[in-house]
Amino acid sequence: MNPLVAYFSATGTTAKAANALAKAVGGELYEIRPAVPYTSADLNWMDKGSRSSVEMQDPSSRPALADADAPVAGHDVIFLGFPVWWYVAPTILNTFLEAYDFSGKTIVLFATSGGSGLGKSAAGLQPSAPGAKILDGRMLNGQVSEGELKAWAGGLKL
Repeated sequence: MNPLVAYFSATGTTAKAANALAKAVGGELYEIRPAVPYTSADLNWMDKGSRSSVEMQDPSSRPALADADAPVAGHDVIFLGFPVWWYVAPTILNTFLEAYDFSGKTIVLFATSGGSGLGKSAAGLQPSAPGAKILDGRMLNGQVSEGELKAWAGGLKL
């Protein structure tokens, strides 16, 4: 498996999980960055007018990416990480998936959250990656050992 670990992290929590996963699976690491970084006010889910709230209320929202140089073509397996927002993946993940050709690739989701699971993330992302196989992976909250990550990744039915 020649994995790419691509992730979006608004506060650094998912970045820590992605770094640990990349180390455990020997994968290349790529950060999905928004063209306009999110501020703490943007992430205030209690404010219906905050940037993240507005984006998540609009399924067609596609926040712009800071770059378009993810090394997707050289990998068959992509671990795709994100913080769970409103029980699904943030819409910037749709932007990322729509920016590249994932045909024939397997995408394994992983996420971080303060209290929810992956929810319907795979179903919400699949239309943005036609031709790819998207698998619900797991939540990577807290400290997950390198051995546990290796065992999980090695047990995936890719």
